[in-house]
Amino acid sequence: MFVRFAVAILGVFLISTTMPVPALAAAEDPVVAIVNGKKIMRSEVQRAQTLLPQQYRNIPLEMILPTLIDSLVDGVIAADYALEKKLNETPEYKEELARIERQLLQRFALTQEISSKVTDEAVKARFERFLAATGAKEEVHARHILLKTEDEAKAVIAELDKGADFVELAKKKSTGPSAGTGGDLGFFGRGQMVPVFEKTAFELEKGAYTSAPVKSDFGFHVIKLEDRRESAAPTFAESEARMRGELTQEVGTAFIEKLRIGAKVEKFNLDGSPLMAKDAKKDDKTEKKKE
Repeated sequence: MFVRFAVAILGVFLISTTMPVPALAAAEDPVVAIVNGKKIMRSEVQRAQTLLPQQYRNIPLEMILPTLIDSLVDGVIAADYALEKKLNETPEYKEELARIERQLLQRFALTQEISSKVTDEAVKARFERFLAATGAKEEVHARHILLKTEDEAKAVIAELDKGADFVELAKKKSTGPSAGTGGDLGFFGRGQMVPVFEKTAFELEKGAYTSAPVKSDFGFHVIKLEDRRESAAPTFAESEARMRGELTQEVGTAFIEKLRIGAKVEKFNLDGSPLMAKDAKKDDKTEKKKE
């Protein structure tokens, strides 16, 4: 357990070095350690906990505080050592620093764009449009008896015409998986059943059953409509997270696409040759074959 936790802490240290720390007033963010004159603030410890694997995030901070502080202390000591050895002047360090800087700049640019456009008002407006397009939907509650042949289905309809109980016939004769529940399919909306089945079910009157077999890829159905209702429209509380996520995705994608318009981009193959070179050679060979 301790080894796994220590590994998780190390991962937090490596990740946290690439993430900004929000500025807080001194009273809100006291010093929790000083290493070689460098202060470690409480906010850094709190952030470190949020970056732990899920199983460690719900542990009370006080219980893992010493371990988190030690991890951050070790990070400062290791960084001081690296500076002393001038590792920050190596090509490898500069290359990695440039990569991290690009990631941070991308994150800040996207965060700024999303924050300005994915507002509470924008999310609510999206929900209103969604509601207007969907709103309450009609649903039907149906049962069916599935038979292999048209003659078998006609025979079942004849029995129903004589007063036979639909549920009992479904249990005895249906070949479908719902036979055990008397052919009960529950409530369903449009688009959830095969088209011919859906069309027939929605056209039936409550309590009525089909007067002729309904053929589908599964066989021949005898369908009975038990009930119909209007499904409740989703609430904003139920939909907010999805609306916000979809809007965030759209804003981020549009932002990157807009930036691409003014960017000069060159692509290359894995061997370093221009990306179009191989395609051009294929085209040349194709032309020669035509000749």
